[in-house]
Amino acid sequence: MIGSCGAHSMFCCSDLIFSEPRIMGVLARRDRGRGRKGQANHMLKTGILNPQIQSLLARVRHTNTLVIADRGFPFWPQVETVDISLIDDIPTVLDVVRAVRLNFGIGRAWMAAEFLQQNSGETRASFASALAGVAVAYEPHLVFKQRVPSALGLIRTGDTIQYANVIIESA
Repeated sequence: MIGSCGAHSMFCCSDLIFSEPRIMGVLARRDRGRGRKGQANHMLKTGILNPQIQSLLARVRHTNTLVIADRGFPFWPQVETVDISLIDDIPTVLDVVRAVRLNFGIGRAWMAAEFLQQNSGETRASFASALAGVAVAYEPHLVFKQRVPSALGLIRTGDTIQYANVIIESA
């Protein structure tokens, strides 16, 4: 069927799709609260505010992985990186894990075995608490880093805790 715009695709022909009452209702609800030029006239006030992290999380699908890394973690040119480091320990890996968990079902996680050897019981307990209910596998740091190229993205923090990097897999 050819629409009034002359195209064969129904996705660009407003007379074919947008005249349908159900679609018109969806579009009207979508456009409510929009200001000039289709821009939303409100701003985010809760949850993750960083638009790059929001975009990254929105693209995660079942079994995709994300890396949440400390400030010293190597740069991976082939992995989308969102660098939110500000100063030492702001933010931390735990800050990001806690924020991400609010809208991200973590099925599994990986950390370097060296994390357990290099950090205090208090630090290990903080990570265990933040990842409560998640199966965490500890593996040698060099093996851990081999998982990074297949990650959907990497969030770099200002964390100074040694080997505080976490790879999380969506449930």
